[in-house]
Amino acid sequence: DDDIPQLSSHTLAALQEFYLEQQQREGMKTFQGFNQYSIGSIEEDWQLSQFWYSDETASCLAKEAVLAAGKGGRIACISAPSVYQKLKEQDGEDFSVCILEYDRRFSVYGEEFIFYDYNHPLDLPENLLPHSFDIVIADPPYLSEECLQKTAETIKYLTKGKILLCTGAVMEEQAAKHLGVKMCKFIPKHSRNLANEFRCYVNYPSGLD
Repeated sequence: DDDIPQLSSHTLAALQEFYLEQQQREGMKTFQGFNQYSIGSIEEDWQLSQFWYSDETASCLAKEAVLAAGKGGRIACISAPSVYQKLKEQDGEDFSVCILEYDRRFSVYGEEFIFYDYNHPLDLPENLLPHSFDIVIADPPYLSEECLQKTAETIKYLTKGKILLCTGAVMEEQAAKHLGVKMCKFIPKHSRNLANEFRCYVNYPSGLD
């Protein structure tokens, strides 16, 4: 009787399952509520090589995209969900945006979500017409030429011309080769520090220099 009471393994597992379901329900409330589009409403998944931008960086890139797209412009975010979320916080502004993303958690954003696997760069819905976006923002998930080259196929298919690429500084040569973009002075930051130096690249006169 003097021993500390302990739960059986079966009871403990049931309790853990209950807490997990409770957390998931709370998460769904976040999606459905006022903060649906706030940064961090969906947690990073490092196994998918996801690293969210800092709030300041996401805001800066979203502002640049809106200016580059122009009034009534169309913006595509490829593997750049934190920029998409910042753009959606500006609900009511005169532009439209969609997100191409491998992570199906972002399907909570409805029709603007398009499942995207860079391994199949042109496997896109029929309603995504070629050269139908005023600017494409892309952040390829891996620092490899193969990933950049395949993502570049998607970018070139979708954009009318303007490209905003975010990737490692080590990819500068490949970025110029596959997309004709040049490194900007602006240095993007992430909510968690990355080991690799990260940079932005554009192919038009931008406000990031």
